[in-house]
Amino acid sequence: MKKIKLLIVTDSFLPRRDGVVRFLSEMIPRLQENFVITVICPDYKEDNVSLPGVETIRILKTKYYLGDYRIAKFAPFKMLKYIRKADIVFSQDLAPIGGLGIFLAQRLRKKTVSFIHTIEWEIFPKALGKSILRKYAYPLSRMFAKYLHSHCTELIVPSERIADMLIWEGIKTPKTIINLGVDTKKFKPLEDVDLRDEQRTKIGVGKKDLLIGYHGRISREKSVLTLVRAFVKLRKRHSHLKLLIVGNGIPSIVNQIKKQPGVIYLPATDKVEDLLPLMDIYCLPSLIETTSLTTLEAMSTELPVVCSPVGFVKDYVKQDVNGMFFKTKNSFSLAQELEKLIGHKHFREILGKNARETVVEQFDWDNTATKMMDFFKGLTYTR
Repeated sequence: MKKIKLLIVTDSFLPRRDGVVRFLSEMIPRLQENFVITVICPDYKEDNVSLPGVETIRILKTKYYLGDYRIAKFAPFKMLKYIRKADIVFSQDLAPIGGLGIFLAQRLRKKTVSFIHTIEWEIFPKALGKSILRKYAYPLSRMFAKYLHSHCTELIVPSERIADMLIWEGIKTPKTIINLGVDTKKFKPLEDVDLRDEQRTKIGVGKKDLLIGYHGRISREKSVLTLVRAFVKLRKRHSHLKLLIVGNGIPSIVNQIKKQPGVIYLPATDKVEDLLPLMDIYCLPSLIETTSLTTLEAMSTELPVVCSPVGFVKDYVKQDVNGMFFKTKNSFSLAQELEKLIGHKHFREILGKNARETVVEQFDWDNTATKMMDFFKGLTYTR
């Protein structure tokens, strides 16, 4: 059987580390047996990383940033060459590469699919910070996103909640729900206590210290400073607390993080599964999420999680069963919830075990890949 030519258009790719990149890194190798995959993505110059067997087309970037993203240039003529050859164009975002990919593919009457990793009109205004353009960003980005989503052949959404949100916005494009996943064999607790103590010592955490952690992008919508402020409050009463922040992002925010006593900052790594087991509590302080792979990875590692009630997280995290919630962007509320865990190891262990069970039972990359493969085959041959 002839392989389907799948063109992925994305404004985020290796060596960058975020949810989109982790999704693509897990999906592409699993789909290669049945698909010829080409990726159009930004040019990271000397840091470019490609996946084996995948043709990677690089688009130069501008000097402009949007939050922690450096915006790619518009390259319609370069992209058209590859869109013409594709059976399906699979977009990961609505930025210059992903958004332009959808627009051009529809002009060529190609089957076009967009994976909804984020709600663009919610994230875009926050990425602008205090810019005077911010008040115009919401309505304009909402109108732009609705236009592009409405011109796709189909949308893939990670949860029913996100599908309902898009329907409420009047986006009538057919939607298929495919949950994201976690490699539970890789993201698991470290049973060797001595090795765990040794690894914690290497990053500056003592045996008696309790380590709260976060990993992911450091951007405005992730609200990492909410976690830092809660930590500062708690450390006044608990001197044995440490906070580990792992990720790359906006330099001004990173610098504020580094200045705080008791905070350990590490750049983004492709081996975050080695760091998560060193934590005692995981926190997601985000203002906006769809699925939050970082939270699922922490849960798979058997960590108790304290999250803001955002996106699909509200569905798979159950209060006081496999995790806890705090009021979004409220450092006092976050400190209160963390306080409930700090002195109660047994409660942390119960939440952690339940969290891993949730992920093992409901979220798995192989299941995601199987559903994705069936979806694309059905799109190609029957629609």
